[in-house]
Amino acid sequence: MDDWTGGRAVVELLKAEGVRHIFGIVGSTFLDVLDRLYDDTSVEYINVRHEQAAAFMADGLARVTDLPGVCLVTSGPGATNLLTGVAAAYVAHSPVVVIVGGIALDHYQKDAFQEYDLVGMFRPVTKQAIQINKSARIPELLRGALRAAMSGRPGPVFVEIPRDVLSGKLPAAAPLSPGSYRVTHAQPPHPDAVREAARRLRQAERPLLLVGGGANRARANELVVELSERYGIPMITAYGRNDAVPNTHPWYLGPLGRAGAPEAAAACRSADVIVAIGSRLAQFTTQFDDRYIRAGTALIQIDIEARDIGRYYPVAVGIHADARETCQALLGALAREGGPARRESWIQEAETLRAQRQARLASEEALSVTPMKPQRVYAELRRALPPETIVALDAGPRRPTDTTA
Repeated sequence: MDDWTGGRAVVELLKAEGVRHIFGIVGSTFLDVLDRLYDDTSVEYINVRHEQAAAFMADGLARVTDLPGVCLVTSGPGATNLLTGVAAAYVAHSPVVVIVGGIALDHYQKDAFQEYDLVGMFRPVTKQAIQINKSARIPELLRGALRAAMSGRPGPVFVEIPRDVLSGKLPAAAPLSPGSYRVTHAQPPHPDAVREAARRLRQAERPLLLVGGGANRARANELVVELSERYGIPMITAYGRNDAVPNTHPWYLGPLGRAGAPEAAAACRSADVIVAIGSRLAQFTTQFDDRYIRAGTALIQIDIEARDIGRYYPVAVGIHADARETCQALLGALAREGGPARRESWIQEAETLRAQRQARLASEEALSVTPMKPQRVYAELRRALPPETIVALDAGPRRPTDTTA
C-alpha cells in the first residue's frame, strides 16, 4: 500500500468518525487536504463567505447529528475569524473540530506572514488546543483531539497542522473505528445513587422533572416522558431546551428561566423534589439564586459532567452518569421497589398551571398591537411550521414585563 500524505490521513480519520461535511474557505496552507477531497466525493467541502459562518454551521450540524462538526481554514485571519463561533460551541458543549493549515514549520518564530499563536488563542474556548508538528503523528494526535471532542460532555477542539506536515508522508493504515480509541458506550449510574434517588421520589409530595439538553444528547427524551407519565410527575425544561420533551404533552408546564413561562417558575417554587436531568442549572435557567429553586428543595441532579453537579445548588443526590442510562435505571428501581404515589393535590395544581399557560398562549395569538410583539410572531410560527422545525433566535432589548415563552 502506498504511503499517505498528511492531508489524506486527515480525511480518512474524519471519515471514520462519520464526517461528511467540512466548512471553511479555501486556503493554500491545506491544499493537500483539498486534493484528497477532490478525489473523494464522500466528504463535501462547503465554502462559506466568512469563516465565522463556518464555525456556526459546524456547530449547528454537530448539535443536530451528535457527530463532529468540522471547520477547515487557513492560518492567520482564516483561523481568528472562527473564534466567536468556536466560543459559542464551547459554552453549548458542541463537538466542533477546528483544523487549521498552519505556516511551514521552518517559518515559526520569524514573524512570518500570518503567523499567530493560534494554539494560545483557542485554548480558552476549547477542550483541547494542539499543534501537530510531525506527519507520522497526525493519526495519534487527531484521534486524541476527536476523543476529547466526543468524550464526556462534548466540546470543541483546535488542531493546527503546518502545511509542510500536511504534505509530508506517513505509512498508510487501515482506518480504526471510533470505539477503538475513545469511549462510545454511555456511562451508567452508580446503583446506590439510583436507589437513593428512587427513595427520595417515593417520599416526595410534589416531585418535578427539570429536563435539559443532556436529555437530548443522550436520547433520553422518551424515557423522561415515561417517568413523568408512569408516576404523575410534571415536566419543565431548562432555558433554551424546550425541545427536550414534547411541548404538547399534558404534563409539560413550559420552560424555566429568563423569558421562561411563569407557570414553570410557579411549579419549580412549589416542588419539594426536583430531578434535574442533563441540566447544569446555569444562569439563564436559575439566575443562580432562589427565585425558582428554593432553599430546602431536595435536588437530584443527573449530569455526564461531574464538575457541574452541586456547582450552583447543593444536591440531595448527585448522579454522575448518562441521562438515558440513569432514566432506565431509575424506572427499573421504581418498578421493583414501588414508585411514588400520585399526589392528587399536586396533580391538580399542575393541571391548573398547564391550563393557565395554554390560555395565556391562546390569548397571545390575538395580540394586534403595533409594533408587533414577539408572542404574536411565535403564535403564527407555531401554526405555520412543522413540529420538527429548528428555529434560531437572537437576543435583543427586552422589557422586564415581556413574556415570550
